[in-house]
Amino acid sequence: MNAWDQRYAEPGYAYGTRPNDFLAAVVDRLPKGRVLSLAEGEGRNGLFLASRGFDVTGIDQSAVGLEKARAQARERGLALTTLVMDLADFRIEPGHWAVIVSIFCHLPSAIRRRLSREAATGLVCGGALVLEAYTPHQIGRGTGGPQDPDLMPTLEELRSDLAGLSFEIAQETEREVREGRFHTGRGAVVQILAFRNP
Repeated sequence: MNAWDQRYAEPGYAYGTRPNDFLAAVVDRLPKGRVLSLAEGEGRNGLFLASRGFDVTGIDQSAVGLEKARAQARERGLALTTLVMDLADFRIEPGHWAVIVSIFCHLPSAIRRRLSREAATGLVCGGALVLEAYTPHQIGRGTGGPQDPDLMPTLEELRSDLAGLSFEIAQETEREVREGRFHTGRGAVVQILAFRNP
């Protein structure tokens, strides 16, 4: 059992059952179609999108987390496809997804750069990328996220890695993050809403 399986095996939901605030704020700007949700965990974001009519595939390395997501989907009568896989081994198919969601998906920089480049080309024309992550300014706050700067992107790095997309929102900011017991308090985040030009 990996560390994420252990976290998600605990009672309740580590990051709550409500969707990420940034995702909820931009959902009405997203094109309908196939959604790839990276690091889906226990399903809060994928199920939110499924409830809004999207065709969602959630990927995560934790079988325990995704089983909780599927259980919620059954209870709520929603369709959610899940894939248990380490993102280090996953490849995003070019031109396949209407939306790619990356919410607090903290990966080693080499993997993140490759996955970001694949995400930029993995969108259909007009497709959207939604991303929120902690930045290195989050280190030491004790309100969530990893404490290794290599796992935490800056806006400058993401702009470079996502070259070719048109950015509608691209900012580093601070906000109150109240998403379960592991994300609680003032957070330093980067937020991106970007589109692949038709």
